[in-house]
Amino acid sequence: MIDIRDVNFWYGSKQALFDVSLAMPARSVTAFIGPSGCGKSTLLRLLNRMNDLIDGTRMTGKIAIAGEDIYGSGIDLTSLRRRVGMVFQKSNPFPKTIYENIAFGPRMGGERDRRRLDHTVERCLKQASLWNETKDRLHTSALELSGGQQQRLCIARALATEPEVLLMDEPCSALDPKSTQAIEDLISQLKRDYTIVIVTHNMQQAARVSDQTAFFFEGKLIESGATDRLFSNPVEQQTKDYITGRFG
Repeated sequence: MIDIRDVNFWYGSKQALFDVSLAMPARSVTAFIGPSGCGKSTLLRLLNRMNDLIDGTRMTGKIAIAGEDIYGSGIDLTSLRRRVGMVFQKSNPFPKTIYENIAFGPRMGGERDRRRLDHTVERCLKQASLWNETKDRLHTSALELSGGQQQRLCIARALATEPEVLLMDEPCSALDPKSTQAIEDLISQLKRDYTIVIVTHNMQQAARVSDQTAFFFEGKLIESGATDRLFSNPVEQQTKDYITGRFG
């Protein structure tokens, strides 16, 4: 589903990624791990061209999603960001009702039929395991939800545009253990239908939720592979040192 080839990236004169190549299969979870500042969030944001919003950035190499070069000429960024949804570290519901948070994306895409919007809202809240908690309060403010519920609402909102890929940048770092488990359970369910890429500092979380893991250090991809293999029998000594807590 995602094919990254020979990617280099700069913030101004500072190079943040060095010759990264990585393939991610469809309907699976890939975790990016590594110490702070290693480039994992930078790479994640390249997958829906969020870094385009930062002045002075530059990329070389190729990134293809479902066979399409997303940095090729003629790419519609609005369409790309509908296909590649994003969930951020801090939950960021709009200051609107629960219903309007979900309906926002489809409405921006031109949907006006109330029945279809109702169906989308119900479908996405069910996918995010939030329907039973919110079905009787759809027209109350999303800001009244708990932190964990708000993060699940943000996932539901991302699903409303029917993406192919879902990006998650440390989606549980601000949550309590119970809410974290709810999000992890949700990720396991969603991978049946979506290709998921998650950045996490929590190696136990990467081991629990991902099918494959990529370890980054100082902007370089050190090692990637099946999560079970990488955590139990890493090829690179640097990977082993990080996983066993010798640095990072």
